Amino acid sequence: MTDDAFAHPRLAALYDPLDPDRSDLDAYLGMAEEFGAQRVLDIGCGTGVFALMLADRGKEVVGVEPARASLDVARAKPGGERVRWICGDATDLPALRVDLATMTANVAQAIVDPGAWRATLRGAHAALRPGGRLVFETRVPARRAWEEWTREESRDVTEVPGTGAVETWVDVTEVAGPLVTFRWTYRFAADGQVLTSDSTLRFREREEVEADLAAAGYVVEDVREAPDRPGREYVFVARRD
Repeated sequence: MTDDAFAHPRLAALYDPLDPDRSDLDAYLGMAEEFGAQRVLDIGCGTGVFALMLADRGKEVVGVEPARASLDVARAKPGGERVRWICGDATDLPALRVDLATMTANVAQAIVDPGAWRATLRGAHAALRPGGRLVFETRVPARRAWEEWTREESRDVTEVPGTGAVETWVDVTEVAGPLVTFRWTYRFAADGQVLTSDSTLRFREREEVEADLAAAGYVVEDVREAPDRPGREYVFVARRD
């Protein structure tokens, strides 16, 4: 099941206005240049922000996303015709031979089922050329990021053009081992509608991720810090031999 934040048309349209600062993607753009990647697969591309950044830099980009409403937003953006959009996940890909595969933001952690996670790693592996790299981030479990996900810390009101004021906040609803479930609430001032979106993330230890990557046929080249959140996230760089 895809979270309503991405699958509900009214909420998918809000994703970019509610999170306009995507400086977290700068590190990924830098790695695309560092590795000389010309063909990139963006797994869980959402509303296409990163895919379109890459296309603007002359990259050949495939964006895959299971939420059709988010893909509709991506396709409608200026330059959307330059990206090959696929509705699905990393197990639904045609034959590809990309230099780089990415999972930005929460994508890797949102794949909570162990079988689905292994299948995603295998799907990305099949799409990469020999020597190509998979890059993704995941939060450091020991930092317990979810303890900051409270209504008091997150409540905000955003004026969205064409929509009006939208009040948002998040509450953690369950912590069960490595799984953390939380609910975003959206209240629309224009008509009073209240929508919610439930999400679950899996917090994997570094050793677990490295073992999963090795089992899927990767060599872990590096584990970096996210420049915008030092000490809070791992950024894995794994190479397909």
